[in-house]
Amino acid sequence: MAAGRPLLCLAAVALAAAVLVSSSEAWRLATPPPLPVLPIPSAAQLKWQQREVIMFFHFGMNTFTDSEWGTGTEDPSLFRPAGLNATQWMDAARAAGASLAILVAKHHDGFCLWPSAYTAHSVRASPWLGGHGDVVAEFVGAASARGVDAGIYLSPWDRHDERYGKEVAYNEYYEAQLHELLTGYGSVSEIWFDGAKGKNATNMTYHFQEWFQTVKQLQRSINIFSDDGPDVRWVGDEKGFAGTTCWSTVNRSMITIGEAGIEKYLNEGDQRGSDWVPPECDVSIRPGWFWHKNETAKPLSQLLEIYYNSVGRNCVLLLNAPPNSTGLVEDADVARLREFGEAIATIFGTDLAAGSSARASSERGGRRRGRGGGGFAARNVLDGRDDTYWAPTAEDGRRNGYWIELRRPPASGAFNVVRIQEHVALGQRVERHEVYVDGAPVANGTTVGHKRLHRLPCAVAGRAVRIWITAARGPPLLSAVGLHHDPFVADDMM
Repeated sequence: MAAGRPLLCLAAVALAAAVLVSSSEAWRLATPPPLPVLPIPSAAQLKWQQREVIMFFHFGMNTFTDSEWGTGTEDPSLFRPAGLNATQWMDAARAAGASLAILVAKHHDGFCLWPSAYTAHSVRASPWLGGHGDVVAEFVGAASARGVDAGIYLSPWDRHDERYGKEVAYNEYYEAQLHELLTGYGSVSEIWFDGAKGKNATNMTYHFQEWFQTVKQLQRSINIFSDDGPDVRWVGDEKGFAGTTCWSTVNRSMITIGEAGIEKYLNEGDQRGSDWVPPECDVSIRPGWFWHKNETAKPLSQLLEIYYNSVGRNCVLLLNAPPNSTGLVEDADVARLREFGEAIATIFGTDLAAGSSARASSERGGRRRGRGGGGFAARNVLDGRDDTYWAPTAEDGRRNGYWIELRRPPASGAFNVVRIQEHVALGQRVERHEVYVDGAPVANGTTVGHKRLHRLPCAVAGRAVRIWITAARGPPLLSAVGLHHDPFVADDMM
């Protein structure tokens, strides 16, 4: 027995050494992610981008005066929604697929939908609920109950308040109302600022930078929207269309909030921009932002066109649905929102790339199995996850460009939409790309970003789908390539 102990000890030592060597080799084989290409988004910006569709609710004094821009002289007694039901608004938002809803708490007429302590021009002076109503409270309560995050729009231009035009007094008033809204109603995910005002409006200097810092102090994870960001920018139009080239990056120093002539810059972004400020596409389901009895909702075909040109061009779509003077979103509008949400689910709920194999021009870390291999494999574009991606080698791009190819199973269904997504957590990179099916070109474009959607001229059933990245800011990182069929648009209309 004693003679066997040294052998057992030697075996144990050998086993321990083998484990150490194996662990050491695995550590050496692990390939780290590539360096970011700056700038990169914050966690809050990434969460916002993944929402893709969010809702706007324009409701206030204009709803009762058949106006878009009120005068500020309206009598609060006009505000009397007999059946206001914010839960119905949230159900409409959910039907459209939205996870965030933004309320116009004060528009340019200055009437406040909450009982502000700093003005008499609010719901407190209205007959609604005997002057004890609070639309903001109803809104955030309904949002929370339905699992929808809340946002607020507080118009800088105020046509009612006598302090408007007095720089210090009005900015103090506005800051005080920010405090009310951002400390009295729980978590707010997005706040909207704009520079809109009439041509003959009183001259007024807004203290945007003070406002922005106050907002961040009061709500650390909030996203701030304005022409200038700092978190989300206006897309430059109210049609819901981003540019065919659309960078999430801009130089904020080149943007003045409310200044004319910057629309193209906002629409396309700036490849050399030093600030990550992605665009939001705001558009109303109706012709106007506020409810008007004689207006109707856009048809489904137009809403889908907007979706492809906003979400499908690296933007978030902010879709407005104005409640009527009763305090409800019109039944026809709710039906259209539901139709829109169901159409998006129909188109993108089935990925016709499922079951495909994937190969690429190269894979970072090589094709080895285990900890070091497969971390950046081509097959990652098919796994449905945002946190995995295909990464090629840097040398690959210096040779023949980057490509990734899906090989579909036999008898796969025809598709007419190609979806490409970048792993934007490490920066936006793709400058130009081309799409081939069985060797034939079917689509091309410039930027990709969070999502690029290509609608093809006709449905195709090819087996080999190749994405060529012909120009990029460093090795491209693709998190998804999907193939879909859109049955709502005839082939000859695509």
